[in-house]
Formats: sequence, structure tokens, C-alpha cells
Amino acid sequence: MNKTVQLQDLGLKDYKDTWDYQEDLFKQIVDLKIQNRREGTQIPTPNYFLFVEHPHVYTLGKSGHMSNMLLDEEQLKEKGATFYKINRGGDITYHGPGQIVGYPILDLDNFFTDIHKYLRFLEEVIILTLSEYGVASERSPGETGVWLDVGTPFARKICAMGVRASRWVTMHGFALNVNANLGYFDNIIPCGIRGKAVTSLNVELAVKTVDEIELKAKIQKHFCELFEAEFIVKPIEY
Repeated sequence: MNKTVQLQDLGLKDYKDTWDYQEDLFKQIVDLKIQNRREGTQIPTPNYFLFVEHPHVYTLGKSGHMSNMLLDEEQLKEKGATFYKINRGGDITYHGPGQIVGYPILDLDNFFTDIHKYLRFLEEVIILTLSEYGVASERSPGETGVWLDVGTPFARKICAMGVRASRWVTMHGFALNVNANLGYFDNIIPCGIRGKAVTSLNVELAVKTVDEIELKAKIQKHFCELFEAEFIVKPIEY
């Protein structure tokens, strides 16, 4: 099993361009798995992890409802935002500057073939990362992602998650609000859940900005520990 993961930080990139890039990497892994099975070969399949921030964009997952988008096409233009229906699980969410997005594109045959465990591990990566900032976060029963003050009137979501998997190959991932403009969440019913707020790490810490480079290093550390993986910083053609 290949537990090395090729890491690339894409910086600020258009959502659709990044989605296409994910699809290309995803297809390469799936095609290699099919080739190995057909030809009886054992060529190691690669794994990737992309860090990225997107310009303002709203995305709707396969199980989502358009009623959770509160803007029409003209209003989206006024907000400088775009909108896409995509092939991940989950409902509607927002991505934008100040939000750290992580897209692990993994062959889970290299790690473990359990999607439930995979999602819980991704959540745990974020929970452990936030704990390093003194922020206590947790899971909310029946909901994906990472939350604060679950079970209280002050419950709020700090990290959304949605994944796709086929032949045990994953794509999409998590979106952690670090220095996010929370006003953009007012234009949707986040994840289709009414009556629950959204927050950002800088708000919780009562600081203007959080060092995103330092935060991404902490995410990498906890990801490697949980998945028993090793990151290789290697340029990937984009």
C-alpha cells in the first residue's frame, strides 16, 4: 500500500478549474486501478492532497435543495459570486477567501476501505487542529462537519465537509472557516440546516487574522498521524 501523499497548495484558484483538476487526478487513479485489475499488475496508485482558497462561490451537493440558495442569478453577480451544482454529498455551502479548503484525493485501498471512518478521520483532523488554538470543537450527531457548542442554543459550524467516492477513490473534502467573511453565509441556508449559525476561527479567537500557513501545517501534521501517511511536497501539473 502506498501511503505517500503528494501535497500541493494551489493558493487562490477558481472553483471550476480546481474541480476539473480534481476530476483529472481522480480519473488517473481510477484508471490505474482498473488497469491493475485487468492486467494483473500491481502498480502503486498515487494519493493527492490539495490546499486551496476559492473566490466567492456557492456549491450544491447531490442531496441538496435549490430552496437553500437565497440568491438569484442577478444577485449572485452583484455579490461577485458564482454557483455550481456538483457531485459531492451534502447540501449547499459557501467557499471564499479566508476559508481553507482541503481536497484529499486518495485511493482508500492504500489506507482503509471504510467511508464512514474516512469522514470521521477528516473531522478528527480538524478537531485536533482547532484544539491547538484552545478551541473545543466536536461532531454533531447525524450531521457531518465540525461544530462548536453542540446541544446548546449557541451551536455553530466552523468546518463543512462533503465527499465523493468511487472504487474507493475520494475527492472533494473539507472547508474550514479561518478568516472567512461570514456575511456570505447569510445568502444560503448552510448545509440545509435552519437555525444554526456559522463561525470562523478568527472570530472565536477574537483576532483580526489567523496565520493560515501555520494552520495548514497543523492540519498536515494531524492528517499524517491519523492516516499514517507521509506528505511529499511535489509540484503537480495544474
